[in-house]
Amino acid sequence: MLSLSRLLSSSSTSSRFLLSKTLTLTKRTIISSLTTMSMSLNSHAFAGNPLRSKTPKTHDPFSPSSAFESLKTRLLQNPENHPPPESPLFKVLPFRKGRPLASSSVTGDDVVPSWHLGWISLADCEGILGKCGRQLREESLVYLGSRAEEDVVYWAIDVSEEGGLVPELGGRQFCFVELRTLMVATDWADSLAMGELAVAGHARALLEWHNLSRFCGRCGEKTVPKEAGRRKQCSNELCKIRVYPRVDPVVIMLVIDRENDRALLSRQSRFVPRMWSCLAGFIEPGESLEEAVRRETYEETGIEVGEVVYHSSQPWPVGPGSIPCQLMVGFFAYAKSLEIDVDKEELEDAQWHSREDVRKALTFAEYKKAQRTAATKVDQMCKGVERGQSLSADFNVESGELAPMFIPGPFAIAYHLISTWANEDPSTSAAALLKQPSSSISNL
Repeated sequence: MLSLSRLLSSSSTSSRFLLSKTLTLTKRTIISSLTTMSMSLNSHAFAGNPLRSKTPKTHDPFSPSSAFESLKTRLLQNPENHPPPESPLFKVLPFRKGRPLASSSVTGDDVVPSWHLGWISLADCEGILGKCGRQLREESLVYLGSRAEEDVVYWAIDVSEEGGLVPELGGRQFCFVELRTLMVATDWADSLAMGELAVAGHARALLEWHNLSRFCGRCGEKTVPKEAGRRKQCSNELCKIRVYPRVDPVVIMLVIDRENDRALLSRQSRFVPRMWSCLAGFIEPGESLEEAVRRETYEETGIEVGEVVYHSSQPWPVGPGSIPCQLMVGFFAYAKSLEIDVDKEELEDAQWHSREDVRKALTFAEYKKAQRTAATKVDQMCKGVERGQSLSADFNVESGELAPMFIPGPFAIAYHLISTWANEDPSTSAAALLKQPSSSISNL
């Protein structure tokens, strides 16, 4: 390989061309490293489900089909005459109106309580439902995954119709908690807690989808669960259409003004006071992700976008029940025009914010304080002593002064998009490197 000093000393066209190509490849490597580094230092809420890392093969006792056959056998047997086999162990996570069962505890020297998913055994689930006059059937359970090393298979069940469960489980200091509350209450530095949140999000998305797909969209007949609840099928023999879990893709983008070192942030009327975030919108049939970014940005703000760069993605199972799970696909979008024309039907406001102001907003808001407050709230709910409190009040400084603006916390992909841009050095950012023309190298 030619050394850099020989390339610099050479006056030949071929050497200069080779130097240009070498430095261009180096630039690309730097850009790739910067992007990878910024992404590897962050983890998204609801991603990284430990039960979904790999699906066992069909013949494996922990696979959906094998576990479901074992489940049917256990439910048909009389436990007095046929004690359930010791392996594998079945654990069930009940949901009520989209809320997972949870518990809370304080361990060791911890001051802030930690929440945990309220797993109960299959026998407990069967017994509790029996007290409410409901027989547990295998089609009510949805396969979530397994941990072969722990000899456990995990299931979810919707018990929204069983009101008698609430006092029964409350006596054990369990409580059905909104998934959004658990999201805010999760310590994002705790990988185990983040894993539990991902499991809960996956379970909620599946159960909500089951509730929405009770009837065939083609012929109107009832659908029946298949593959341990991982898909459904029309019961009409003349139809038998297969139905799979629904995922709604959404683009979310931080629009950047390179020339003036600014980012475009917006507000919706449903936001808590003083919160600003990225633009976002659903992908329409027949368009690419990049096209959706450009269209949504123009429709909502009148800003024309050129280059679109992918950042990361995040499952988002905390939307309305009619949308069981969104997939947020995050981008940086570079503006070609700067004049804002807000669509008031979509947004309350949209403004350009300097990098300095965004950095202040990131440091001003006390996300950790909000997390502790939410964790305490979950603990109070599980103990039956919940007190009403607005979480938005925790995005203030210690003095109690209201933060002039803040952005969503680390549980949202918007935070990662905004913080990645705000905390990079403008002179060494990927955008700045891309702006440097390779042709200038020929002047060496």
